[in-house]
Amino acid sequence: MHLIIAEKQIAARRIASILSPKKPQKKRISGIDSYEFGNDEKTIVIGLSGHIVQLDFPPAYNNWQKVEAKELVDAELIITPTHAKIVSALKKLGKKATKVTIATDYDREGELIGVEALNIVKGVNENIEYERAVYSAITPAAIKEAFENTTKIDFNLADAGHSRQVIDLVWGASLTRFISLASRRLGKQFLSVGRVQSPTLALIVDREKEREVFVPAPYWEIYVDLVKNGENFKIRHKKTRFWEKEEADRVFGVIGDEALVSSLETSTKEDKTPMPFNTTEFIRAANSIGFTPANAMRIAESLYTNGYISYPRTDNTVYPSTIDLREQIEMFSKGHFSEYAKKLLAKKELKPTKGKKETTDHPPIFPASVAKKSQLKEDEWKVYELVVRRFFATFAENAEWETMKVSFDINEEEFRANGSRLVKPGWRWYYPYNAPEDRLFPALEEGEILPVNDKEMLDKETNPPGRYGQGRLIKMMEDMALGTKATRHEIISKLYSRAYVHGNPLQPTQTAYAVVEGLENYAPTITRPDMTSTLEEDMDRIAEGNISEEKVLQQSRDMLKDVFKELEENREKISESLREGLRKDKIIGKCPDCGCDLIVRRSRRGSRFIGCEGYPDCTFSLPLPKSGHILVTDKTCDKHSLYHIKVKGQKKRAWDLGCPYCNYLEWKEEQKKEKAATPRPEKISDIPGIGKVTEEKLNSAGISTVDELENSDANEISKTTNIPLGKIIRWQEAVAY
Repeated sequence: MHLIIAEKQIAARRIASILSPKKPQKKRISGIDSYEFGNDEKTIVIGLSGHIVQLDFPPAYNNWQKVEAKELVDAELIITPTHAKIVSALKKLGKKATKVTIATDYDREGELIGVEALNIVKGVNENIEYERAVYSAITPAAIKEAFENTTKIDFNLADAGHSRQVIDLVWGASLTRFISLASRRLGKQFLSVGRVQSPTLALIVDREKEREVFVPAPYWEIYVDLVKNGENFKIRHKKTRFWEKEEADRVFGVIGDEALVSSLETSTKEDKTPMPFNTTEFIRAANSIGFTPANAMRIAESLYTNGYISYPRTDNTVYPSTIDLREQIEMFSKGHFSEYAKKLLAKKELKPTKGKKETTDHPPIFPASVAKKSQLKEDEWKVYELVVRRFFATFAENAEWETMKVSFDINEEEFRANGSRLVKPGWRWYYPYNAPEDRLFPALEEGEILPVNDKEMLDKETNPPGRYGQGRLIKMMEDMALGTKATRHEIISKLYSRAYVHGNPLQPTQTAYAVVEGLENYAPTITRPDMTSTLEEDMDRIAEGNISEEKVLQQSRDMLKDVFKELEENREKISESLREGLRKDKIIGKCPDCGCDLIVRRSRRGSRFIGCEGYPDCTFSLPLPKSGHILVTDKTCDKHSLYHIKVKGQKKRAWDLGCPYCNYLEWKEEQKKEKAATPRPEKISDIPGIGKVTEEKLNSAGISTVDELENSDANEISKTTNIPLGKIIRWQEAVAY
């Protein structure tokens, strides 16, 4: 029996349908679907679920209080199954198989996943024959080619993937434990630290610090409106920014009623055709049309496994000669993109652009088959169309713009205007995303005089450096060798899920400040890209067979031990720095009653609220939602001067609660309206939540009417009856009309 192992269930189903002469039979093995075909020799295709085993620390290391964080550095890791049913199915099939073909995705992660599955099979069938099928698209042609030309498993590539698992687990677990214990931030809201995550977070925090220390400088701009043939257009003084108000006032004062066209220069500018999509450029392009990196990659992965696009994790920007590019375009001769395909096919020669990076593992991202709009969801179609249009654009000519530079003389002061229009669309006809708009003004001639219709002087200030958007951050991570094409978007998602950042562009929370500043001050190695980029280079060398995995892992552990020396020496300072930073992340503003800080707090029963630090002298408080992480933003309420807050669910985007005081007052107003529409309870037993037993308790405390309940002291009732104070307050609010 021939066993084929794919990375996912959907890939297994597609591979089986391509290789089988007729529809394969679906069979359940240990509760897992498999696909069987063949008469003389049976072939069974089974899909995994990514990694089916994981690395972990032995149970003895799990107690954070008893096991020091630095002890994790040299711990012997164990392998545990994460998908018991799939492991069981592999063992059953492995015993009967004579040959196994690994057909997982071809990259470090995919090779490691394949080797993990192979090791399970070899555990029950030591001498089984094995091979590797390598493909970049799940299409009939690509799959048949891969299985007709199988190759050897690249164990060096798998080792590189394994080394990443080990390094990331050991660094992440040990540093996270140290920082969380030092800050006393445990439970679900522990502080995570990572080899790639922390330098990335440091980039975001450092940019925010630049913004905070930025001092805006005032400047002035002067514009004039001219008229020709009833058409208005705006020109600007050649000195785009005036830094002295006196000079700006002088120039503004001499502007007369007429402007002379003193010079006019026209030229053409080429707009170069873009390179093919690698992962980073694809993510940036998708981000520019509204997709987060994580969402863009999720959709691309789905399109790939369904055979619509090639493998989306690639550094390559050069189409390999093995792809028949004309044939790929001919697929689109009919259907939605036929107009574009036919125009390209009319060319005698199809010569695509090339980027700087050429690799042999996977081609750039390109459309592998034709999809109909009706076959895909709206977001899938948008990503698919982006890939198709970029593919077409790489074969097109440069676009060409006609530009015009005009100078005007107004009482010996020079003004200028620039115009442009697209005269040859070239590649932009195929790929219309984010195209600059034409900037046009009327036909002008040198020496002509135009009337001045209006003039204006604008007061402005310089802006701080902008925050990083997700697309830009992905590019920076690539340039600094932080993470890989397969993991960068996941790192950004983790920063959001850990409540280190919010919004897009990314804005760090005070928790992020606390962690980064603590590390930068006392263990700076963790926040610098140098260390992680060195390890990335070492992992590349493992894949190339130039260094052993054992040597790289030992180097990594030695680096981490040096980091722990810094941490141990500064434990108290780090702890103090983290706790102070975390406290800042809970401050909502000043109490309107006493002026003390309002802070996010927890009651003895665990419920959250905003309370005053002046308690018990000041009892001002505001309610908070029961669940979700509270994010304090830098936006303040004009009325109450409190910070707006967001609430981040475990897997959902953060939603804006706004000013908590405004929110509370709005809620109170809604409650009043609801009460006004509902009759006031006549008897205590009519109040929701008060049954016979509770009514008897209240009666024993001298409360027998609704009026007595409303006007009595809630604390005294609670002490006398042992009924929770919160319940009594809610009952009193329910009857207060």
